[in-house]
Amino acid sequence: MLDRWFGLREHATDVRTECMAGLATFLAMAYIMFVNPDILAAAGMPRDAVFVATCLAAAIGSAVMGLYANYPIALAPGMGLNAYFAFSVVNGMGFSWQAALGAVFISGCLFIALSLLRVREWIVNAIPTSLKLAISAGIGLFLAVIGFKNAGLIVANPATLIGLGDLHAPAALYASAGLVLIVALEARKVRGGIVIGILAVTIAALIGGQAKFAGVFAPPPSLLPTLLQLDIGAALEAGLVTVVLTFFLIELFDASGTLVGVAHRAGLLDAQGRLPRLRRALLADSSAIAAGALLGTSSTTAYIESAAGTAVGGRTGLTAVVVALLFLAALLFSPLAATVPPFATAPALIYVAILMSRGLAELSWDDLTETAPALICALSMPLTFSIAHGIAFGFISYAAIKLLAGRWREIPPAVALIALVFVAKFALA
Repeated sequence: MLDRWFGLREHATDVRTECMAGLATFLAMAYIMFVNPDILAAAGMPRDAVFVATCLAAAIGSAVMGLYANYPIALAPGMGLNAYFAFSVVNGMGFSWQAALGAVFISGCLFIALSLLRVREWIVNAIPTSLKLAISAGIGLFLAVIGFKNAGLIVANPATLIGLGDLHAPAALYASAGLVLIVALEARKVRGGIVIGILAVTIAALIGGQAKFAGVFAPPPSLLPTLLQLDIGAALEAGLVTVVLTFFLIELFDASGTLVGVAHRAGLLDAQGRLPRLRRALLADSSAIAAGALLGTSSTTAYIESAAGTAVGGRTGLTAVVVALLFLAALLFSPLAATVPPFATAPALIYVAILMSRGLAELSWDDLTETAPALICALSMPLTFSIAHGIAFGFISYAAIKLLAGRWREIPPAVALIALVFVAKFALA
């Protein structure tokens, strides 16, 4: 039954591989269960209810992506989007968190409409091959920064922006050892090397006292304080129109970039470099945005940590379904999920970054009008800590360079339109 539904043999995979891939993805992104409530609590939202909403939104989004679109891509409330929600919209602009949830819901409905009309599909398919490769590599570099940061290998430095962390700290030592272990196991073709590495670091940290065993079982808190608490009427006021559009743009390119990047790394793009069943994938993530807002959390999006699962061998939607089931289980076993420290998943993120960066080797290095925008796109993602900004700089530079080089006919209409939108957004910001 699973083979018929997900096409396991067709994708050269099996149930065990897909389950291991789902576990790897879950462990790499499980931090969102605890980070998202902390961030949204700063906006005055009840922390316990947000924890439940986060798990449910991730479970629903991942299940729809797996069952409907059949892709090994997990969804959850997005980092960056939650910070914009809490610190800019609520704390900065003074809107209530209920109104902000309404803005998220409206942006999700816009997404659904554009996905049904194939506008999003047209936009994603219009991305030049060089920028698709750059998006994949840029996401990898972005993952590397997150991994190094979680491991404590890099820290903020007022003089140089980024500096070397404390290499004597247990987190840095455990993460470094975990990375070496994962790479060695993968080089030896050991299945589940990433999962083994994460679990090995966690066990070592528990023995050494750097991680706390938080227990096993705890009843899930109530969802009622955030369930259906969004204020759509307030979100339709003139002051929140810009907020809705900002959510929309960030969600569009965060989700689209992640879908393309993870799919490219997993070898799921077709001969023309396009994503089969793209419309289904776009409908899955857009419906997850609306569902998350109804539950009581900021925008839900495709997760770059899904690349941890594809690196293990996940190729079908069964991987995403496993992630969904694990998020549901996390509602009951939240103390156990909290046991895995961030520095234990950091080596997995760095290893996946290594794999994803090789997309740059496929660029046409003899054509500067292709490689320059690609590198601008890839480097901007980790340096601005934003996938959306990296894509924006890539589109703008691609259109501008092609135009000034006298090769304007090579600019797809969608690329030109999106570049103009981004220019206007930055000019009016």
